[in-house]
Amino acid sequence: MNTEQAKKLSEDALDRLMAALEQGQSETLKNYLRLMSRFRKYSWGNCLLIYSQRPDATHVAGFQAWLKLRRYVRKGEKGIVILAPMVGRKKADDELTEDRQTRVFGFRAAHVFDVSQTDGEPLAAFATVQGDPAEYTERLKAFIAAKGIALEFSDRIAPASGASSGGKITVRPNLSPAETFSTLVHETGHELLHREERRTQTSHTVRETEAEAVAFVVSSAIGLDVNSASADYIQLHAGGKATLAESLAIVQQTAAEILNAIQSAQSEERAAA
Repeated sequence: MNTEQAKKLSEDALDRLMAALEQGQSETLKNYLRLMSRFRKYSWGNCLLIYSQRPDATHVAGFQAWLKLRRYVRKGEKGIVILAPMVGRKKADDELTEDRQTRVFGFRAAHVFDVSQTDGEPLAAFATVQGDPAEYTERLKAFIAAKGIALEFSDRIAPASGASSGGKITVRPNLSPAETFSTLVHETGHELLHREERRTQTSHTVRETEAEAVAFVVSSAIGLDVNSASADYIQLHAGGKATLAESLAIVQQTAAEILNAIQSAQSEERAAA
């Protein structure tokens, strides 16, 4: 693939992504956000309690909350102990104002359960990339190594799929082949675009929009089905069409660099065969 071909692929893919962002949130994203709103926010102390008892927990809720989601805690499952506030009301003859009469006067032990301890209807899932990247993953790994970037696969970053820390990319193992490839491109985008001076010159929303747009272009170009995954990710991080529009040139340049590298590797392999 030459530079012009890579540029045309990038332009076509970015046009599709812009159109998806202009349409707003997909039904998949809306359902996912509705689900996330059902999981209450836990205090730092309760997060520590949950982690100490079940470090692999992802989504926790009480027995009744799971029932509302049409899921059922399996018989014999041991609950995760957290501290729940006890709320009381002052006696009527107190001179407290109405908004101060109800207050927390202590805590009690309560139990929650992780989704892995339940059965029932599937939870709404975030959109994911589908397909088989075949040999492109190995070529991408070679490109990453040639850039002097270390690559590690580790569960320590869970629930995140990937992380970039300046000269090092970490990806969660056991992702599907398509998700692994897309995540690798996303984190490579961060490494190429958001290190040193440019990191301080851009917001979190801009950085995530740019990295995911690069992932969308490259993943689409090798034939993966990106569906609404990239648009959903960008909108989850408060990005949109306007955010992407300001970064089109640099996204296209970065995606073309990666595409040229992994496509050139394919041509060399064919010549050597």
